[in-house]
Amino acid sequence: QVQLVESGGGLVQAGGSLRLSCAASGRTFSRYNMGWFRQAPGKEREFVAAISWNGETTYYVNSVKGRFTISRDNAKSTVYLQMNSLKPEDSAGYYCAAGQGGKYYDAGEYEYRGQGTQVTVSS
Repeated sequence: QVQLVESGGGLVQAGGSLRLSCAASGRTFSRYNMGWFRQAPGKEREFVAAISWNGETTYYVNSVKGRFTISRDNAKSTVYLQMNSLKPEDSAGYYCAAGQGGKYYDAGEYEYRGQGTQVTVSS
């Protein structure tokens, strides 16, 4: 089992920044690819970003490229999502997930997920 706990969400004005953290415990964190997903009320869950187990490869949905950065610190068993130039359309519940599958954009490839943290961007 891997337990994931997100933090860092909140209310921010458009153009502002937030850094989300996802702390893992349980099985060896460094074995897992990590992803961030988001879901806004009335909308489908959306892939946001992912990072490979060794941190060498990252993936982003087009709408956040150049604004969001995913990173990980395996020594701290933590993955981060730095979000800059936030827009109202980024408002959603964000959660992190851990998995070993190859389809990084597919939530079904992740075995574990956290409870999520809310991000609200005001215009």
